[in-house]
Amino acid sequence: MSLTVLVGGARSGKSGLALRLAVRSGEPVVFVATGEARDDEMSERIDRHRAERPADWTTVEEPLDLAGAIGSAPDGACVVVDCLSLWVANLLEHHEADAIVTVAANAAALAARRDSPTIAVTNEVGLGLVPTTPLGRAYRDLLGTVNAAWVAASADAFFVVAGRALRLDSLDAGL
Repeated sequence: MSLTVLVGGARSGKSGLALRLAVRSGEPVVFVATGEARDDEMSERIDRHRAERPADWTTVEEPLDLAGAIGSAPDGACVVVDCLSLWVANLLEHHEADAIVTVAANAAALAARRDSPTIAVTNEVGLGLVPTTPLGRAYRDLLGTVNAAWVAASADAFFVVAGRALRLDSLDAGL
């Protein structure tokens, strides 16, 4: 397995760590961006993220078909997925939660089977307040399930907070 998952809060350093790990791989990089520029603020965020990436990286903008984007990456390329949080939000507009869990598990398995590294970035949204709306609670719960599926499929997982990464062990480790 060559899947690494970076989980953390907003502005925790996940994306920066993903970029450094991709450079460290020494392989060509395919960056899969799941965000969509639906407003001016998001457009500015996307522009800032683009500017942070090396010019020789291939960028694939794919808000829905993550498995297709991962599967189309050439052999020998490191794939960076940024991020699962936006991908799940995008899917929630089109699919029921149960279908999303299946799609996410399949995409995670595909990423884990790659011979070259795949690095996935995702937010941890379950540590804060309980959302006040049913949709907010459904999204929080769904993303938690998707994150758990990706981490279960991974060779390495890290919780990133305040620019520091903590390795995550399986629940069975040391028991």
